Amino acid sequence: MPETPDRHRSSGRPARRAGAHGAEPDDEQGVRLQKVLASAGIASRRKAEELIRDGRVRVDGLVVTEMGRRIDPDSAVVHVDGNRVVLNEDQVYLALNKMPGVLSTMSDDQGRPHIGQLVEDRSERLFHVGRLDRDSEGLLLLTNDGDLAHRLTHPSYGVSKTYMAEIPGPVPRDLGRRLRAGVELEDGPARVDSFEIVDVHAQRAVVEVVLHEGRKHIVRRLLAAVDHPVSRLVRTKIGDVQLGHQRPGTLRKLNPVEIAALYKAVDL
Repeated sequence: MPETPDRHRSSGRPARRAGAHGAEPDDEQGVRLQKVLASAGIASRRKAEELIRDGRVRVDGLVVTEMGRRIDPDSAVVHVDGNRVVLNEDQVYLALNKMPGVLSTMSDDQGRPHIGQLVEDRSERLFHVGRLDRDSEGLLLLTNDGDLAHRLTHPSYGVSKTYMAEIPGPVPRDLGRRLRAGVELEDGPARVDSFEIVDVHAQRAVVEVVLHEGRKHIVRRLLAAVDHPVSRLVRTKIGDVQLGHQRPGTLRKLNPVEIAALYKAVDL
């Protein structure tokens, strides 16, 4: 005798529940775009909806204005006002104020102080961006975003770096012009993007040097070549990320605006 169908038996498919006002159920694939933006710290959920409605959000290169759009945060590329938004919560972006006497390496076989000791309790594999020599100090970036780290250090992207250097005074009035025109070094010519005298005191001068060169000891070698050897060198800026008043030897997380600026600088 055939079995009588049980009208209460499950069909084997999960039940669909209607959301408020006909919204798609929460168990659908992907995450709502406005929720992704809010989670990334870009804006509140309501403000994120305004950004979408105003056509200021792009997903994988296309403008999105629909409120119900869902995306996969692990694979989607999202921009707001042309700035890349970091969606992967596992990615780390840190600013370090390196102290003098510390190596810009993640390890050292000779047991010397190195920046890796500051992050040895973290599980991520971090890359340092912007090497500083042992005696120099200031801004270094640490990240596990390998693509960004590679581009930030690649000379073809020309990301600017700003330094404060203490040199012997007085400083000739034409020194900036000479450095902007270019100086011949042992490994080829080099020049600065800008040069400014910030302070003069007791036969010493503090100057600001901006350049996009990434060669080893480039600032020290440039200034030594024009007879103004550096006694102290502090990097204060990489792209639009500033050292500010960060205490020596400390780490801080980059904010979403700073991260977006780094992405933009290297066309990501």
